[in-house]
Amino acid sequence: MKSIRLKPGKERAVERRHPWVFSGAIAKGAADMGETVRVEADDGRFLAWAAFSPASAIKLRIWSFTESDRIDAAMIRARIEAAIAFRARLDIRSDALRLIHAEADGLPGLIVDRYGDVVVAQFLSAGAERWRREIIEAVMELSGATRLFERSDSASRKLEGLEGSTGWITGDGDSSVEINEHDWRFHVDVAEGHKTGHYLDQRDNRAAFARLVRGLGYARVLNCHAYTGGFAIAALDGGASEVVSVDSSRPALAQAEAHVALNGFDPGRAGFVAADANTFLREQGAAGEMFDAIVLDPPKFAATVKHAERAARAYKDLNRVAFKALAPGGMLMTYSCSGAIGTELFQKIVASAALEAGVDAYVLHRLEAAPDHPMTLAFPEGEYLKGLVLVRR
Repeated sequence: MKSIRLKPGKERAVERRHPWVFSGAIAKGAADMGETVRVEADDGRFLAWAAFSPASAIKLRIWSFTESDRIDAAMIRARIEAAIAFRARLDIRSDALRLIHAEADGLPGLIVDRYGDVVVAQFLSAGAERWRREIIEAVMELSGATRLFERSDSASRKLEGLEGSTGWITGDGDSSVEINEHDWRFHVDVAEGHKTGHYLDQRDNRAAFARLVRGLGYARVLNCHAYTGGFAIAALDGGASEVVSVDSSRPALAQAEAHVALNGFDPGRAGFVAADANTFLREQGAAGEMFDAIVLDPPKFAATVKHAERAARAYKDLNRVAFKALAPGGMLMTYSCSGAIGTELFQKIVASAALEAGVDAYVLHRLEAAPDHPMTLAFPEGEYLKGLVLVRR
């Protein structure tokens, strides 16, 4: 077994059970791509078992902090079984959910989502890639799914020095799958859709939006970065008389429009605009157009910490123009999915945006990812999605 020795003082994060070790913390040692190594403090003490990644800035992704553990197929299978069993205990009103959430489930770099009878897997780390055969076998056996599609096409895989890989691993056929979420229906393309096909992490937030639109009596709703219309469907179900969906992708908007019909809503209540959301909001504010409720669910603005300052400016500008198009008493549901932008910083950014827009707002709710996307106490970076529900005073 190869060993990796850390520099003096660099063992503290590992002792606090943080699952990553960066290149700057390593004093000596190397291994093959994804190989399991013994991680040691500078005095030779055992710290963890980890997968080694020669190309990544995150050199070590930790499998276990227990010296007696064996990192083998049985361990991989046991963790997959535990992750799936945990989701079975959650009250998830959907046949689409996350089964495995990487570090949170003790399986660094592995994402597995389920859409009906199809599971979609992302092998995003050298360690997950090394154990892919064993992972596939266990996932198919324990999930009961009939088909598995690989979506290892994320930028994070390239940072690991791995080539992208997509396609059917088990089974084949149409990559479009119909799912049920709460009382709604959606078509998900597991081959071409964002992430693994659908934003599963926003499932409960979409349901919350429907309840808020209905409870607060909002009539005119703007859904920015609409993608395939999840929040638009929620607003229509909440009783909104007009829902405008804005996205830069015409194919995504076409799918959103199809979802309105699929769920039996009056198409006259739904409008679709192919445009940049920031530009559209500026134009609406300048024209004096106001909305009762606005959703901002932009893509990730900060891939890493080094992009955080630029991302903060982008979030502030987007929220500022949204506040200017929000009617008094109206609701803004705003999100960041940038892991480099923490919860406290995000609120400060939005507060600054409100100040520049000349408005103030109540914080009605704080939002996070659905419970099948858990985070652990020792890994705050896992809390990538954060949101605020604000009511303009």
